[in-house]
Amino acid sequence: MAMTMNGEVQLAAPRETVWAKLNDADTLKACIPGCEELNKTSDTEFQAVATTKIGPVKARFKGKVHLTDLNPPNGYKISGEGDGGVAGFAKGGATVALTEKDGGTLLSYNVEAQIGGKLAQLGQRLVNGAAKKIADEFFSNFAKAVGGQN
Repeated sequence: MAMTMNGEVQLAAPRETVWAKLNDADTLKACIPGCEELNKTSDTEFQAVATTKIGPVKARFKGKVHLTDLNPPNGYKISGEGDGGVAGFAKGGATVALTEKDGGTLLSYNVEAQIGGKLAQLGQRLVNGAAKKIADEFFSNFAKAVGGQN
């Protein structure tokens, strides 16, 4: 099943601060809902373990994330894949752009993903709703981490 999601978050922090936090494993681990482990294995690669519940399906995903098209402090592309065992898999990518706006930073994102296995059987609306909730929680946590509210 294909999934797309996009949005914008206004952060009350300078672009350089937002960029640094987007590349800091400790900050990201603290902000990602259900994240158990997040290790930076190189300047452009992370390994992660996260547990999430979507409807009746609870899954522990192990995955890798690669950063490409790095353009500090303006943005990058994220691509990755995660394996949730019998629950299924997820793979995809996102484009993240940072622009200065209203004395802070506007973070824009555009996500495209593929989901398979039991998760895909739950239905588009349930999966999209859960993904939006996770994204909203991440950006709320991230806004606090960079020193401003969204």
